[in-house]
Amino acid sequence: MLLQLGPRWTRLICFLCLLLLLFGLPGESNARRAPKIPRCPATCSCTKDSAFCVDTKAIPKSFPPGIISLLLNSNTFTMIADDAFAGLSHLQYLFIENNDIQALSKYTFRGLKSLTHLSLSNNNLQQLPRDLFKHLDILTDLDLRGNSFRCDCKIKWLVDWMEKTNTSVPAIYCASPFEFQGRRIHDLAPRDFNCISADFAVYETFPFHSVSVESYEFNDDQFVTFAQPDSGFCTLYVWDHVEMVFRRFHNITSRSAVYCKPAVINNSLYMVVAQLFGGSHIYKWEEDPQRFVKIQDIDTTRVRKPNFVDTFQVDEEWYFVVADSSKAGSTSIYRWNSNGFYSHQSLHPWHRDTHVEFLDVGGKPHLILSSASQPPVVYQWNRSQKQFAFFSQITELADVQMVKHFWVRKVLYLCLTRFIGDSKILRWEGQRFVEIQTLPSRGSMAVYPFTVGLRQYLILGSDFSFSRVYLWDDLTQRFQPFQELNMRAPRAFSLVSVDNKDILLAASFKGNTLAYQHLVVDLSAK
Repeated sequence: MLLQLGPRWTRLICFLCLLLLLFGLPGESNARRAPKIPRCPATCSCTKDSAFCVDTKAIPKSFPPGIISLLLNSNTFTMIADDAFAGLSHLQYLFIENNDIQALSKYTFRGLKSLTHLSLSNNNLQQLPRDLFKHLDILTDLDLRGNSFRCDCKIKWLVDWMEKTNTSVPAIYCASPFEFQGRRIHDLAPRDFNCISADFAVYETFPFHSVSVESYEFNDDQFVTFAQPDSGFCTLYVWDHVEMVFRRFHNITSRSAVYCKPAVINNSLYMVVAQLFGGSHIYKWEEDPQRFVKIQDIDTTRVRKPNFVDTFQVDEEWYFVVADSSKAGSTSIYRWNSNGFYSHQSLHPWHRDTHVEFLDVGGKPHLILSSASQPPVVYQWNRSQKQFAFFSQITELADVQMVKHFWVRKVLYLCLTRFIGDSKILRWEGQRFVEIQTLPSRGSMAVYPFTVGLRQYLILGSDFSFSRVYLWDDLTQRFQPFQELNMRAPRAFSLVSVDNKDILLAASFKGNTLAYQHLVVDLSAK
C-alpha cells in the first residue's frame, strides 16, 4: 500500500512513525513519569481493597495502595522485621494466622495508624517485643490465641498493657514455665513476676596490689584505705562527688603494712597500722597541716605477726583487737582511755590466729577467733570482769581462714571459709550453730557477706579460679550462685554506698585492686 502512495508519502509516513517511537503520543510522557501502581504479589490474591497471601517465604515488599484488609495464612516465614507493612497506612484488618512465626521485631507494625483488628493467632510465638502495640492507637480487637507463650519477665509488659488497654483480647494461656503453666495471662498481675536482677560490673581500677581494704566516713566525706604489700604503705582514697570516682588522698608511710584499720572516736580519726616488720603503730589525723602523726607503738612482745585488725564498742567503750598469726604471739585486745589505746587482754596464745569477728548475740558481745592450728572458737564478754572468757568451739573443722556473720530476718548465720576444703554456712539454733549449707571454695582466704537494699549477698574469694558471688534465696533459705568475678587472689572486701551507688571494693594480692558497681537490671525492660 505504501508503494501506491508514492515515494514522497512513504518517506513522510516513515518519519512520523519514527517520531512516535522516539517521543510517543501526546501526553504519554507524563504517563511514563507517573509512579507505577504496585501489582498484586505473585503469591497473593488481591481485590480492590484486600489481599490474601498463602505459602509465602517472606512478607511481600509492596501491595496495591489503599487496601484495608490483609490476610497472611499458612506461610513459611519465621520472623517479621521492622516496618514490614510500610506504606499501608489505610490498613484496618491484619490477620497473620497459622504460620510458624517465632519472633516479631519491636517495630513490626509501625505506621499502621488505621489498624483496628489484628490477629496473630496459631503461630509459634513464645514472647512479644516490649511495647509492640504502643502506636496502634485505635486497635479495638487483638487475637493472640494458639501461641505457646512463656510467662516470664519478657512478657510482663503485656500483662501490664492488658490491664490498662481498652482493646478486646480473647483469653490466652501460659505454656511455660512450670509455675504458670495453664494459667490465663489475664489472671496474672505485674507483681507476679520477679524481674529485678542485678550485676556487678567493674567501676574503677586501682593500679596496685593490696591485702586489706576498709571504708569509713569522716568530716562528711567517704574514704577507703588500702594496705599495699609492695610499697608497705597505707594508701587513702576519698570519694569525689563531682567525678564520681575515688581519688588518691594521702599515704601513711610504713615498711610492711598488712592491715590499715580506721577508727573515728570523739570526732577524731585514728589509724591502726599493723606491720609484719618494724612493729605496729597507731596514727592520729591532724587537720593543720593535713597529715597523720604517730602517737603510739603496739607492744611487739604480744603482737609479732599481725594478720587482721578489728574495732568494736562494748558498754560504750572503744576497743580494737589484733589477730596474731605467729607461733609465739597472741591475739591481743586494746582499750581506748581518752589518751590512747592500752593493752587490755591477751587471747588464744600460740594458736596462729588469722581472723577475729565481733558480734552481739542477745545483748552479749562475742569474739570468734579463726586459727590455722585449730577449729574456730568463741569468747564471750564477762561484764563483771570486763574481759572475754572462752565460751565454746564452733565446729570440728580445721583450716578455717575466716569466720563472718550476717543476719537474715533476725536469724544469725555464720560463714566459715577454708583454703583447702569447702566453706560452710551455719545457723544459730538458740544453743548452738548448725550446718545448713556447703559451698565449694578451694583456694579461698576471704569471705564477705553484705546487703544491697533487700538483697543478701555473700562473696567467696579464690586464689585458683573466679571469685563467686552468691545471693540468698528466701524460699530455700540457702545461698544460690549469682555471678563470677575475675579478680586475682582477693584478700578483703568492703561495700561503700555513696551518691546512689553501691560499690564493692576488692583488695587483690596478685592483681589490680578493683571496685565493682552493683547495677540493678530490670529484665522486663529489654
